[in-house]
Amino acid sequence: MTGRPRLTLLDALPAPLERGLEALCGRLDGFARVVVAYSGGVDSALVAALAADRLGARALAITGVSPALAPHLRREASDQARWLGLRHRELATAELADPAYTSNPEDRCYACKRELHRLLAPIAAAAEGAQVLDGVNRDDLGDHRPGIRAAREFGVLSPLAEAGIDKAGVRQLSRALGLPWWDKPAQPCLASRFPYGEPISAPRLARVAAAEDWLRQRGFAELRVRSQGETARIEIPAAVLPEALERLALGALRPDLVASFRGLGFTAVALDLEGLVSGKLNRELPVA
Repeated sequence: MTGRPRLTLLDALPAPLERGLEALCGRLDGFARVVVAYSGGVDSALVAALAADRLGARALAITGVSPALAPHLRREASDQARWLGLRHRELATAELADPAYTSNPEDRCYACKRELHRLLAPIAAAAEGAQVLDGVNRDDLGDHRPGIRAAREFGVLSPLAEAGIDKAGVRQLSRALGLPWWDKPAQPCLASRFPYGEPISAPRLARVAAAEDWLRQRGFAELRVRSQGETARIEIPAAVLPEALERLALGALRPDLVASFRGLGFTAVALDLEGLVSGKLNRELPVA
């Protein structure tokens, strides 16, 4: 296979994914320098890892930091960057100063990504005209992702999507390349916990982060705490709902859970019996 990454492939890949990897590596080889919008999620981590593998010091990964980034995800992004040997920077973003973001309209993500790429563009220009890349994969193109429009307006490229690699392919490639976070759950920004039209603020984001951290410390690794008014609605994957019901609703954790969440400012706590569904709040959007 031509274009094979210098990262060691630990597992054989199916032919379509091998061709996708070859196309991805070839695309990266065509850039003199790149700046990767790196959140620490499995998608952008794969792009950053391969960019560093192909381009070395000519690849720079940048993480946008604001109250919408959960503290544990910020730490994970930094730890992963060190593990990979990435050139990595953090960049403070100010989307909370933009009413187009804080009013939480249906295209809130557009305002967020516009702020990020507004700041990345001059950094890339100063780095001898580096190309900005993101971790958008093929599946993302069919979802409600207003942020993609903002990225395109700034000339950002999505090498995963260009190579036809979907989310399952990202995970399979990451595992084959030995990236230990290949099965890391999708963890969108904290702003995604609020129904459209419900205002977003730094204190409200911090409250959700603290509530989710409380549950994470008690062994629930994949979860969402949706903030609906002053009510916290907990989403846990359906496969572990029986455990969640036993521990959180019927067991000894219930008084501590209610007291802790009320201490954070929530007036009520609920457990969603459907379970965790990524993008569930997009159900509120009009059917196209």
